[in-house]
Amino acid sequence: MNTGKKRLKRKSIFDALRWGKRVTHPAGGVSFGHLRRLEPVSDNWGFDRGLPIDRYYIESFLEKQAGDIQGRTLEFSNNAYTVRFGGDRVKKSDVLDYQPGNPAATLVADLSRDNDLPENAFDCVICTQTLPFIYDLRPAIANLHRILKPGGTLLVTLPGISRISPQDMDRTGDYWRFTDAAARRLFSEYFREDHLDISVYGNVLAATGFLQGLASQELSRAELDHKDTHFQVLITVRAVKAGSHGE
Repeated sequence: MNTGKKRLKRKSIFDALRWGKRVTHPAGGVSFGHLRRLEPVSDNWGFDRGLPIDRYYIESFLEKQAGDIQGRTLEFSNNAYTVRFGGDRVKKSDVLDYQPGNPAATLVADLSRDNDLPENAFDCVICTQTLPFIYDLRPAIANLHRILKPGGTLLVTLPGISRISPQDMDRTGDYWRFTDAAARRLFSEYFREDHLDISVYGNVLAATGFLQGLASQELSRAELDHKDTHFQVLITVRAVKAGSHGE
């Protein structure tokens, strides 16, 4: 090791000790391999390699809550998850878009504004990765609560550690990233605390892979399913509207 590198190593150890940190892995021992790059492995979230890591978590959540997807349902942009996870339990499937032109949409409205969406109408609303692109979050959540039937269920997914979506940034704006604490505070303003279930998915490996655009197939199930709340790739919210059966 040359003199300059020795000095740098001593300085990093000294700084760690200065701040009361225990030095267990001095800098310089990590091999970055294929990840030492300034562009991600995939610039398309990993769709070109397989199923993106966040989609693995979204689908795991919806599969777990599939029994909630029934009766009259609402989904955003298309009803792919309604069909996949609701099956014949769904009696009527609506699709919401914020502007005209989507042939799959049965309803057009701005969720963050006063609108004509029916009140107390839906048994289940599926809202995956939608709220980050709505600047006025509180009116949007208030409307989600308003359109649910009493006893109806809202299934929401929110990004935690995530790249910016260039297409959505150009079209509507990409405004928010979340933590489980933020989700709990936001949704508890409209739903009873005992009617909320907030969960997190992710760990440092999954977060790194997701930022690089790796597909979920490139990690093992054990690696994907390991949960470390310090590295929240996805936050999920199951919220039930009070009012049914005397609640």
